[in-house]
Amino acid sequence: QVQLVESGGGSVQAGGSLRLSCAASGRTFSTYAMGWFRQAPGKEREFVGYISGNSRIRTYADSVKGRFTTSRDNAKNTVYLQMNVLRPEDTALYYCAAARVGTSAASVYDYWGQGTQVTVSS
Repeated sequence: QVQLVESGGGSVQAGGSLRLSCAASGRTFSTYAMGWFRQAPGKEREFVGYISGNSRIRTYADSVKGRFTTSRDNAKNTVYLQMNVLRPEDTALYYCAAARVGTSAASVYDYWGQGTQVTVSS
């Protein structure tokens, strides 16, 4: 069982930056790929990016590529999402999730956090 808690969301103006954190419980954190997803009001949940357990593989959605970076610290059981050059269309509830295999498919992820709100104003 893995419990995930996101933090770091907030309100920022367009062009600004935020760093989200996701703290995980359990001693097997390094064996999980960690994904980031987001969901805006009235829209479906959208893949943002994921990072493999050993950080060797990182994949991003085209909409955030070059602006967002995910990293992890397995010693701290924490994964991060650094978001730069934020745009109003990045406004959403952001979730972290854990899966045995990294993928852009939300259905593969076994564990989810409760989400943290990111609001970008123009």
